[in-house]
Amino acid sequence: MQRCFSELSQEAKSLYLGNQVSVLDSPPSPIEFLRDWVSYNRPVKIRNALSHWPACRTWSLDHLGERLRDTDVTVSVTPDGYADAVREGTFRIAEERRMLFPQFVELLTGDQPRPNSVFYVQKQNSNLTDVSEFGGLMGDISSLEWADLAFGGQGVKPDAINIWIGEENAITSLHKDFYENIYCVIRGRKEFILYPPTDLPFLPYKSFPVVSYKETPDGNWDLVPQEGTVPWIVVDPLRPDLNSYPEFGNATPYRVVVEEGEVLYLPSLWFHHVSQSQGCIALNFWYDMAFDAKYCYYRFLENLLKLDKT
Repeated sequence: MQRCFSELSQEAKSLYLGNQVSVLDSPPSPIEFLRDWVSYNRPVKIRNALSHWPACRTWSLDHLGERLRDTDVTVSVTPDGYADAVREGTFRIAEERRMLFPQFVELLTGDQPRPNSVFYVQKQNSNLTDVSEFGGLMGDISSLEWADLAFGGQGVKPDAINIWIGEENAITSLHKDFYENIYCVIRGRKEFILYPPTDLPFLPYKSFPVVSYKETPDGNWDLVPQEGTVPWIVVDPLRPDLNSYPEFGNATPYRVVVEEGEVLYLPSLWFHHVSQSQGCIALNFWYDMAFDAKYCYYRFLENLLKLDKT
């Protein structure tokens, strides 16, 4: 079975994925995007895709701090920057705090030391369209027609639009989503480590009890038990433990840096780990994935893995 898994991974790379993420110097037409990238479930970075957005000309931490000076926003806080991640045998969820946006900006840009606290706007509930938080910024962006049309046709809109602002220590751990993802960087840069769905056999999952962070008055952190367990990937690609999980050494990472004004098409079911520069401002559009042949094949691969482990 392991030989079959290795052949699947290698054939995917040689037949249609290649060895690196392709780059386009301008946005594709809807039919080109659908034909060359979406239908293959293959990522691509696109330059010069956002120059028509006022956000790319005006957004900065100071500018947004002034625009949102009276706005309360939701901020995730952790002691080490890892939210929704496995740490020491538990799956850990960030503490969420409400604060005025200028206060959040001061935490990112000020000189006051903040030991054991990393702040990140990362609430994945279409917070950019939420009129009580960032909805006032929607006039500075627009959905991308070539993506709208490729993912469903005239009138189709994203399921969610999320804004991400945070520190360089804020890390998104390795996971996958059941969404087609159009990721746009406005300020700073994002660094992605990607693994294709065909590398699933090399990405070790385990189930972990869930806890949430809670900072104490003296600046320490408690772990508050939550109900249930979460299956999550055990390995951190920045520091992989190959002695415990040697199979991870067979996975092939695709590394891509997305700079200001660039867009990454991150296909559904692709595993991704994300880091960023200090004060990075980004947003992403989530479109519902098509539960078509690729999903069926992925589920088949999942079931083969379960058989292989029995």
